[in-house]
Amino acid sequence: MADTLYDTLGVTKGASQDEIKKAYRKLARQYHPDKNPGDKEAEDAFKRVQGAYDVLSDEEKRKQYDRFGSTNGRSGPGGQNVNFDFGGFDVGDLGDLFGGIFGGRGAQRAQQRRPVRGHDVEAEVHLSFEDSLQGAEAKVPVEITTACRECGGTGAAPGTAPVICPQCNGRGVTSESQGLFALSQPCPRCRGNGTVIEKPCPKCHGSGRERRIKTYSVKIKPGVKDGTRIRLKGKGEAGENGGPPGDLFVVTRVEPSPVYERRGDDLVVQAAVSYPTATLGGSVEVPTPEGPVSLKIPAGSEDGKLIRIKGRGAPKLNGSGKGDVLARVRIEVPKRVNKKERELLEELKKAGG
Repeated sequence: MADTLYDTLGVTKGASQDEIKKAYRKLARQYHPDKNPGDKEAEDAFKRVQGAYDVLSDEEKRKQYDRFGSTNGRSGPGGQNVNFDFGGFDVGDLGDLFGGIFGGRGAQRAQQRRPVRGHDVEAEVHLSFEDSLQGAEAKVPVEITTACRECGGTGAAPGTAPVICPQCNGRGVTSESQGLFALSQPCPRCRGNGTVIEKPCPKCHGSGRERRIKTYSVKIKPGVKDGTRIRLKGKGEAGENGGPPGDLFVVTRVEPSPVYERRGDDLVVQAAVSYPTATLGGSVEVPTPEGPVSLKIPAGSEDGKLIRIKGRGAPKLNGSGKGDVLARVRIEVPKRVNKKERELLEELKKAGG
């Protein structure tokens, strides 16, 4: 039995969206082309993972996949609609009339012919902590469904075009009289499309669409956080029936810093302070993204005290300045002291009562 999309991501059929997204991120990082240059198997695996996620992360596509085993299944009672025909007077296709209520074929045909916007696509880009503060430009490969480059999305061979179906004359349905009733069903020649392709495109075999990896150059603004979503309008899946394409959302994944802890636009850093300096006051050197600064330590500072260094934090995405650096005082108690330090500690002890 062929693997299901759930098997591809290594999740169960009842997996939540969070579980699906977590599994996708893990596998996408594992098989990403940037981490496996020249590895055809890894590239194929990346495509399968991306394709599975595109379906299972979309609730509508997932419902269709669970029901039909694909994302273009069709429903409807018996696949037929009923027309009333009184002496050759056709009062209309009841499937078209009530299709919006009962989900008949007529409603599906009308929906198929309307332009449909393409689905949005999500991809991740990994950044160092420094790049998240300074900004960067990243290459993001994304596997998407686009209009076939050979036929321009028509499905017909170059130099030709789809023609009106000769069997149904473009209606997309054929009718068979049954006395008082006329049974209507999708045209077997054009499959309900109303047009046929006499010479299919050799590249897409008549589908008008192709799956391929496109690489986009994305400008990362200074100050992005882990999980920031960057929208690239019109770079998602191709639309159907002339509909507009979806959007591409690039999600930033920022590596943690060994020096800074990010709190919004502020950066928390540890400031090692000796016991005498914490007691009497003084200054220590503290790192910031722009270089070390001398920080004044007030006398009587306690361990854990936060001292703010204004305007030295992360850039604000809205372009209005920077956050602050918050230096957390960490008092260092020496394991060994020399004679001078011992005398000072004795004096401090006496002064404290």
